[in-house]
Amino acid sequence: MKTVTLTDLQTDVSKYLELAAAEDIIILKEGKAIGVLRGFSDEDDAFDYDLENHPLFKERVRKSRQQFRQGKGISFDDVKAQLLKDNLL
Repeated sequence: MKTVTLTDLQTDVSKYLELAAAEDIIILKEGKAIGVLRGFSDEDDAFDYDLENHPLFKERVRKSRQQFRQGKGISFDDVKAQLLKDNLL
């Protein structure tokens, strides 16, 4: 993981956005981490990020995990079998 000072980032934002497409970059101010710069290599990356951070998606994942812990989950094999049955795989 790369690091960049806030000053250097401000000087050449485009350069660091390009680098961030390959890996996250930690932003430093006075030697301390203050943030992270994450780039997207394509539109799918941006979509995935939006989905993974959407409050409704996070809530659905939380509920699904809770149900799974309570023995109410659906196995991956069952999901795969249903997708194959429905010709979605």
